Amino acid sequence: MRRFFTLPEVAESLNISMSQMRALIRAGDIEGIQIGGRGQWRIEDSKLDEYIERQYEAQRRTGGNLTD
Repeated sequence: MRRFFTLPEVAESLNISMSQMRALIRAGDIEGIQIGGRGQWRIEDSKLDEYIERQYEAQRRTGGNLTD
């Protein structure tokens, strides 16, 4: 069964601000859909998982070094 999250739920899950969340949607980094007459955004759980996996893959490619 598909599960959809609101933008605030995804932002909280990723521990980012709402402005960062909106930027990810605008850039197409996270795929979402607008639902209803007010056009509220929803992110499907599988799309969030895909985004997270792409970030892990990018981190592996760059070596994942932490800098302070």
